[in-house]
Amino acid sequence: MNGRPNRPRRGRGRAQQGWRPKQEDGEPRAGRPESECWEPQGWGHQQERRPQWDEQPEPWSRPQQEHWRPQREKNRQYRQQPEQDRQHQNWRQRPDQDRQQQDGMQKPKQDRQNQGWTQQPEQEEVQRPNANPQGTCMAMCPKRELQDREAQCRLHRFEMLAGTEKDRRPKADTARMVKEYSRPAAGKDATQPSDLRPPTVLLKTVCYLIDEIAGSPSLQPWTEVYSFVFDRLRSVRQDLIIQRASGPECVAILERMVRFHIYASQRLCGEPLQLYDPKINDTHLQESLSWLLENYCHELSTHTAGDVHALRDSQAPESSHKQGEGTPQSQYKHQEEFEALNLLYNLGCARVMQHALELPTRVRSSPTVLLALAVCRAFCERNPVRLLRLAGRLDFLQGCALHRHLLANRRQLLFLYSHGHSSRNCRYPLGHLAGLLTLGEPQAERLCQAHGVTVSGEWVGFNKADFLEMPKEEVRCATTHKRETESEPKVACIIHGRA
Repeated sequence: MNGRPNRPRRGRGRAQQGWRPKQEDGEPRAGRPESECWEPQGWGHQQERRPQWDEQPEPWSRPQQEHWRPQREKNRQYRQQPEQDRQHQNWRQRPDQDRQQQDGMQKPKQDRQNQGWTQQPEQEEVQRPNANPQGTCMAMCPKRELQDREAQCRLHRFEMLAGTEKDRRPKADTARMVKEYSRPAAGKDATQPSDLRPPTVLLKTVCYLIDEIAGSPSLQPWTEVYSFVFDRLRSVRQDLIIQRASGPECVAILERMVRFHIYASQRLCGEPLQLYDPKINDTHLQESLSWLLENYCHELSTHTAGDVHALRDSQAPESSHKQGEGTPQSQYKHQEEFEALNLLYNLGCARVMQHALELPTRVRSSPTVLLALAVCRAFCERNPVRLLRLAGRLDFLQGCALHRHLLANRRQLLFLYSHGHSSRNCRYPLGHLAGLLTLGEPQAERLCQAHGVTVSGEWVGFNKADFLEMPKEEVRCATTHKRETESEPKVACIIHGRA
């Protein structure tokens, strides 16, 4: 069985059953039994018959090591051969076409050039895998994208040429076109130098978006302005990431991005979700802020590593210096501002507070950071009165960073007063309560009524049984800040850090 032909039956001729006599040098073998002198016609002459375990070779047969050698013995002998011999055996088994192709590849470089081969540049042969692409586009929008978007009618109204807004195919204003954000797609090379803008052009683009778009009073509504600037800033950050940019230009860009997102979180708070998504804004704000603080830390570590030894050598042992004198100064003058914004925006976050406590003494002891640390301490102690009092000392942008936590602290203050002054015969003056809440009397009255606190005229009646932790109606945190009734500085001044 197993695919082999059955043995010939007795009483019938072997030639009739498909057998033929074994041949050796063209003549049948003699002197052997009949069963050993016949073989099936389907078997080739190269197929060898393997003996049984108790069968011995005949004296007239070929040597055992050559005729009955097992396959593993052949493999062992093949492995023992030199490598050149094995390659030579495999070489002879290849077709002539493959052999000719291999001959052409093994020829010297000079012969290959004569046959039409082209030599690749040295940069491609020695190209480093971690090389950073450098942008060469000196405009705010690459030329190829400008042509594609104009042909596909994908121009924003802030980028159209004046007088062509109502045309079927509006024209693009090259001075106002800004590269839009596009997601990485399969088969799309986003590292083309002609499509990337260097950091100097990116900083120029950000300044244009702030001065001409976000800071323009004629462009309304501001939700559309925010959507346009948000998308273009996202494209700017994408170019920075691809080029792995760092240095003063990158820091200046990130600082303006963080200020823009913080200001937008305060101005657009309470808008419909289809116009403004606070979660997406918070995600991009946190990423930009983390990247900015990493640049600060990296600059400080490199600056310290190069200057500390020189400072130690220059200071005499007997000389007396003031505390902090001789400490390497950072070239970024806004570091204290953004360390404080990080504390106020992420109020109560243990990781952020630990990072602030590990800052250098020069940064940690600055008035801006000390005030932010005091606000964080009041929040951790659950002292809303002190927190709201300290919030009145913050500047406008710091108030924008803290504003998303103010509503929860005012609600906690009302909860504490409702349990501490709960009495039917006790009345609390509304004006004093509005001062504690840092609100005007109309805003304080609206907040009390939303949480079930009785307001009659100029007096407030607290009752812990009537207090509602969940307000009856939605209270916008943007409408409960006292500073919003005051005159705000210009948007461009806020984002550029000149407010």
